[in-house]
Amino acid sequence: MDTKTFLDNIRNIVDAPNGIAELRELILQLAVKGKLATQDGNDIPASALIKDIAKERKTLIADGLIRKQKVLPTIEETEKQHLLPKGWEWARIGHLITLEYGKGLPAKDRNDEGDVPVYGSNGVVGKHDAFIVDKPSIIVGRKGSSGALNIAREACWPTDVTYYVIPPRAIDLDYCFILLQSLRLDAFGKGIKPGLNRNEAYMLVVSLPPLEEQKRIVAKVDQLMALCDQLETQQKQKAQTRSVLNNAALDKLLTAQNSDEFNHHWQRIANNFCHLSDNLDNLTKLRGSILDLAVQGRIVEQDANEESASVLLERILKEKEKLVQDGVIKKQKDLSEVSDDEKLFDIPNGWEWIKFGLSAEFINGDRSKNYPNKNEYVDEGVPWINTGHIEPNGYLTTKDMNYITRKKFDSLRSGKIQKADLVYCLRGATFGKTAFVEPYEEGAIASSLMIIRPYVKELNTYIYRYLISPFGKRQLYRFDNGSAQPNLAANSVMLYAFPLPPLEEQKRIVARVDQLMALCDQLETKLKQTQATGEKLVEATVRSFAAA
Repeated sequence: MDTKTFLDNIRNIVDAPNGIAELRELILQLAVKGKLATQDGNDIPASALIKDIAKERKTLIADGLIRKQKVLPTIEETEKQHLLPKGWEWARIGHLITLEYGKGLPAKDRNDEGDVPVYGSNGVVGKHDAFIVDKPSIIVGRKGSSGALNIAREACWPTDVTYYVIPPRAIDLDYCFILLQSLRLDAFGKGIKPGLNRNEAYMLVVSLPPLEEQKRIVAKVDQLMALCDQLETQQKQKAQTRSVLNNAALDKLLTAQNSDEFNHHWQRIANNFCHLSDNLDNLTKLRGSILDLAVQGRIVEQDANEESASVLLERILKEKEKLVQDGVIKKQKDLSEVSDDEKLFDIPNGWEWIKFGLSAEFINGDRSKNYPNKNEYVDEGVPWINTGHIEPNGYLTTKDMNYITRKKFDSLRSGKIQKADLVYCLRGATFGKTAFVEPYEEGAIASSLMIIRPYVKELNTYIYRYLISPFGKRQLYRFDNGSAQPNLAANSVMLYAFPLPPLEEQKRIVARVDQLMALCDQLETKLKQTQATGEKLVEATVRSFAAA
């Protein structure tokens, strides 16, 4: 295959996800199959090279420079995975090279000014004044970054987490590097700290070209890898341009002062998203922007004829007072007003800044001796809800719920859910995770969760979107204890700054957010389909070239 034919057929690969990485791998595979460079009948055939390698190895063993290997089995026909070009030969890698152990060198004995590079499993880790290898070699990661490859063109010190390979005279150093790259030795690492077993590596079957063709292959690979570098640079520039455009579009969305401006900028993003982004992370930003604008009152119009948030607040406080009088909840201390420093944006007319604790009851799980242990779980009973049961869609799982007996449930003194409640994670890696209790109307929560029970039930849909918004999450981090195991207290959550809209506007906000999130879902589906199509095209192209 000539370079022009190759280049004419790689455009489908380059723009696909991981396309250039796939292209680099394809180049290596074509190289070691003899499909990049021309064959020349005047070249000394690889069969003669293999004999020379065997003689050279015999001399090295006799001189005590390398150890004698175990006899490797004959190559079976089933191990020959493609047709060989004329002049090539099959061989096990252990017939061609030896993987020699490096030698340990403590970190205290390395410096930055020595003459000789010191190699760890994945590259240079310092310098030293002495060497243990005085010829050009290939350093192969043995432990840690097993299978990682580096070329040392001068004397070096490979450490004890490496192997080193000094190719025989019949194998070009750079071609040997290409050959080892094509074997993907990193896939052979085993253990918690992956280690490469050289005896397993020796069993791998490769095809060896004549020495002169090896050099032609190296030149062609260098040329094509340089092209990959150019394509990669172009791709990065294209991604940077997209990122700038995407960020500019999001900035315009975030600075929308009213619903008309928001709708205008949203439509531009939705209509041009395929040009703005090929990255799912940008959809995460877009969803966050929608939620932030929602709790700022900028995605729907305000209606001066609607009952204001101050009237809603009076209703909330009346509901709360009634619960106190009925003995359902205890009277709590007065909460402070939201300070100017906590008001990170201006709210529309008719809204109110309040402390979150005014809007809802906050209920911890039972932490008494009656707290259920895992050995008390049953196959059927009352749901016992923990953080792991919160689904990404904001509801509780129906597949993997834990259950406790009715008797155990009745023994619990707190943490029992009701319809329209929310659950909120207080500790651990997922703290701040939020969900409606649906589809359950009865159940109890683990100690990692807290129940949020709005005094006016209809508030729950807006509260949920407030809590999952970037602004709501920033409230969470205001009270993070900063430990390795983050946790919150209900008293801290009560102090969140909460922008309260009129109830009817809340309903419009929720409806509009749901509509926009559904459109984001459509954009995500389209983007994933485009990526999947690209990946399939890459796979098909790679297979067709590899089989050519």
